[in-house]
Amino acid sequence: SNTNIRWRLPAVCFVWQLSMIVLFGVFVRYNEESDTHWVDYRKEKNITSDIENDFYFRYPSFQDVHVMIFVGFGFLMTFLKRYSFGAVGFNFLIAAFGIQWALLMQGWFHSLDYTDGKIKIGIENLINADFCVAGCLIAYGAVLGKVSPVQLLVMTLFGVTLFAVEEYIILNVLHAKDAGGSMVIHTFGAYYGLSISWVLYRPDLDKSKHLNGSVYHSDVFAMIGTLFLWMFWPSFNSAIADHGDGQHRAAINTYLALASTVLTTVAMSSLFEKTGKLDMVHIQNSTLAGGVAVGTAAEFMLSPYGSLIVGFFCGIISTMGYIYLSPFLEEKLKIQDTCGIHNLHAMPGVIGGIVGAITAAAATNTVYGDLGLENTFDFTGPFNKRVPTIQGGYQAAGLCVALCFGIGGGIFVGKSLLILIQFKYTIQFSRNACGSEALCCDCLLCSGTGVLFGQCRMTLASQSS
Repeated sequence: SNTNIRWRLPAVCFVWQLSMIVLFGVFVRYNEESDTHWVDYRKEKNITSDIENDFYFRYPSFQDVHVMIFVGFGFLMTFLKRYSFGAVGFNFLIAAFGIQWALLMQGWFHSLDYTDGKIKIGIENLINADFCVAGCLIAYGAVLGKVSPVQLLVMTLFGVTLFAVEEYIILNVLHAKDAGGSMVIHTFGAYYGLSISWVLYRPDLDKSKHLNGSVYHSDVFAMIGTLFLWMFWPSFNSAIADHGDGQHRAAINTYLALASTVLTTVAMSSLFEKTGKLDMVHIQNSTLAGGVAVGTAAEFMLSPYGSLIVGFFCGIISTMGYIYLSPFLEEKLKIQDTCGIHNLHAMPGVIGGIVGAITAAAATNTVYGDLGLENTFDFTGPFNKRVPTIQGGYQAAGLCVALCFGIGGGIFVGKSLLILIQFKYTIQFSRNACGSEALCCDCLLCSGTGVLFGQCRMTLASQSS
């Protein structure tokens, strides 16, 4: 095999999993709510029922988010006519790879018990690990079909690390609020992937443009992913919001924004198609943009009509991005964005950050109430002197941090992958039957699933002839 996938991928997977076993053995323990000492903890805190355990509040949302990560993202990326196996299979691989590293990285920043040096994990840590992996799966959408599984694992390793750092800066240092991750997840993940795609640009991939499309059955499978994401997005945006009114409000705001986006997307898609027909790319992707954009302000008093407005404008912007901006990015800026993540995640994520900053700055005691304002923005402890106008500024600063980490981190990781390719594997490259350099096993030119799920179809055809 010209990619040596037979030893390279197994070696990486085995080394990684063995490393995780060792690191988890050294650092990770159950938190007080998942440990057998929960009974003692209940007595100490005068908790009368097990229903107060965080598991019963968070697990339904966790399961919804988990389905979004493995089913929603996986099936959404099956739209390519020759990449269905790779889209779902590699999505599964890097998600399972990433959640373990995320539990450690986020644990060191957020859940480290300094008395014994251990990371204490519970159900909320599992949700946050899924959120972290979501950023990496978004980045995967930009390079879908153009990198190998080993390169994807390297991307995920660095992506999770960068995510944990930028998340800590935005949520803890700046004390910005981002319940649905418009900034922390979507903006970072999208620009991280786009930057890597820009660095790894290869002109010979233009030969595979005819494969960068769908067929009837692949569009149907992609719509399954869309519907799972659309249905569970209210859980995604409310999963780690405060119990009670914050979580309730986040679900309502997301629900309304998503509904508004669907109608707007359908209208725009039909309006800009010459025959008036709908483009499935728009229906599969732009209909989700409202959920992305309302994420930061999900638990704020955005108001129901405000959520509809956010969804309305995101449907327009996202659909127009697919029609006009994606071709511009590829032709002029040499950014090959396979899934159009710039239109589904990047632009709506930036819009979400801006909406969050404006909504926070405009917050008043009249609308929120004194205790409501303090609780929503967590104006306690070292932040008890902060006021809404200042909070709005920090929200904007959080968006800038996400952009810097996404773009800067993506360029760094892309350059690292290039160095890895040029200096370690150059002598192993050979021309395959498709006419492209064998940089990866899942090139669009050779069906996207060449090594993991079978030989390149074009190679087999040439051998049989």
